[in-house]
Amino acid sequence: MSRIAGFTGHQSLEMTNILSDGLIRGMGVSSIKLHSFGEDNINFVIQGKAQSFYTQNLWVVLDGLIYNSDEFETTQNDAELIGILYLRFGFIGALERLNGDFGIALYDGKTDSLYLGRDRLGVRPLYWTLLDNHLAFASRPLPLAKIHGKSITLNKGFVARFAVCHYRYFDNIPDESPYKEVFQLPSASWLKWNNGKISSGIYWQLEDKPDLEGTIEDLASRYKFLLLDAVNRRLQKVCKPAFTLSGGMDSSSVLACASHNTGQRFDAFSSVYHDKTYDESQDIQVMLSGPVQTWNPIQVDNPDIFQLIQRMVTAHDEPVSTATWLSHFLVCEAISKGGYDAVFGGLGGDELNAGEYEYFFFHFADLQGQGYDDNLTTEIKAWAHYHDHPIFRKNSEIALATLSRVVDTKNPGRCLVDPQRFNRYSKALNPDYFDISSFLPIMEHRFSSYLKNRTWQDLSRETAPCCLRAEDRQTKAFGLYNIAPFFDDRLVEFMFRISGNLKIKNGVTKVLLREAMKTILPEETRTRIKKTGWNAPAHLWFSGQGRELLLDRVHSQHFQAKSVFRMEEVLHLISEHEQIVQSGINQENHMMFLWQLLNLDVWMEAIQT
Repeated sequence: MSRIAGFTGHQSLEMTNILSDGLIRGMGVSSIKLHSFGEDNINFVIQGKAQSFYTQNLWVVLDGLIYNSDEFETTQNDAELIGILYLRFGFIGALERLNGDFGIALYDGKTDSLYLGRDRLGVRPLYWTLLDNHLAFASRPLPLAKIHGKSITLNKGFVARFAVCHYRYFDNIPDESPYKEVFQLPSASWLKWNNGKISSGIYWQLEDKPDLEGTIEDLASRYKFLLLDAVNRRLQKVCKPAFTLSGGMDSSSVLACASHNTGQRFDAFSSVYHDKTYDESQDIQVMLSGPVQTWNPIQVDNPDIFQLIQRMVTAHDEPVSTATWLSHFLVCEAISKGGYDAVFGGLGGDELNAGEYEYFFFHFADLQGQGYDDNLTTEIKAWAHYHDHPIFRKNSEIALATLSRVVDTKNPGRCLVDPQRFNRYSKALNPDYFDISSFLPIMEHRFSSYLKNRTWQDLSRETAPCCLRAEDRQTKAFGLYNIAPFFDDRLVEFMFRISGNLKIKNGVTKVLLREAMKTILPEETRTRIKKTGWNAPAHLWFSGQGRELLLDRVHSQHFQAKSVFRMEEVLHLISEHEQIVQSGINQENHMMFLWQLLNLDVWMEAIQT
């Protein structure tokens, strides 16, 4: 584990203790090394594997890993490298030269300036707050909220979004945190504090450049090199890695690349379920005779979700975005018991390679906008053929109706908020707590392609931020590094110059990745079209006895006193969910709403006690 915190000025011992305790809070390990030191007008606290460096009135603390340190002169650690680059190129110049996952704090004693920096895709978190004209920062938000006094002020906008919005909208405002007085440093951003004044900016962004030319074979070769190199650079930074493994392309590709690079086989961990809707055990089998040394299936069926959510909220400092992360939490716990130091996974692969089902619509919109009507008709037919579902139906009528909701045909590339998704549970929010209609999600329009804008939206404001944060908190809770090779910025830049027909074609997603993984992935995995989707059988967790326990909580005085939800609507949704699950009818249930409701309540109760 590695965490950093600090504050400017000669603050009290009490503040140091609050930050130190906040870094330790929620750690599930028995041995923690914590170092606290102060110099001039800065005080730093670092935990565990966090790195530090000091020279010539220059302090550097680092939470994370730098993957291109071999491109520079030899240093004692990555924090020293950052200090050397700062002295040569300045802080922004140093950030621009780094390939890594990091939260950085650097203090220059000569100018009495504190700098904060975060990696390009936001793999590592970093937060800050102001107190009496001084700045404090930390890898976690709750200790910063606590230094403001005994009463913690929540961000009502965040609470409302978490209560009734789809999880994609939690992080639409990148500089917010769940706490009113605590701010998140957005990905690819820097912040400078000097003499009580703050300046900030971004040091990296994607631009709308022409698609790369070349045959699919040539482009796949370049992709293969980048992915192999991204995995290899990360392997060199850890000692004993474990790999999460599903039946899909992304985690399988990361594991297979690691094996291809080293000639070794690695231990893999998977969450498995008796419910075949979500279980991927059968799809995983083909990998076991290849890059897998030992497969460790972690059975997750009827967990004590109330007890587990309490543990998870403690580790996260906030409610947890989706039910999938409960399974990941249990997998991380199992990995930690095996003496591993890092967890490699495939997070980010769907966004880079257009792997989510909904990306089909934005590919359709690009074809429609470019006047490729014949291709559009062919693609819709193939999409319906391969991916129809008894609940989530797929046909030409649904495709065109969805396009009318989610894209602006008058502004090429501009994606819209899906009103069906956004408003589905809005009636469950108490309007006296927060007016959710005042929240207008920002939809970035950076590219001329609908598909590129949609996938960038997910990387920057929707799916990726909350998932990266959950992965970070849960691995750190068990003393592990989280490693996500698909978030290598070179891969991201490359894939945003790849045309849509090399991502989706003939109803098949991840076209270029499939081509790149020839001879590396087993053919059955590489060519599999159907996708189970990384999820958990949470519909069962809120049915039967789980429903009764949830009702007990909803009817409790402490739940109703928060006045976040409209009780009548909540009880209706709980009842309807039970009817859907028990009847087995083909209708979407409410498991994600109920998961969010329970997490929010557990978190708010923990904060108030």
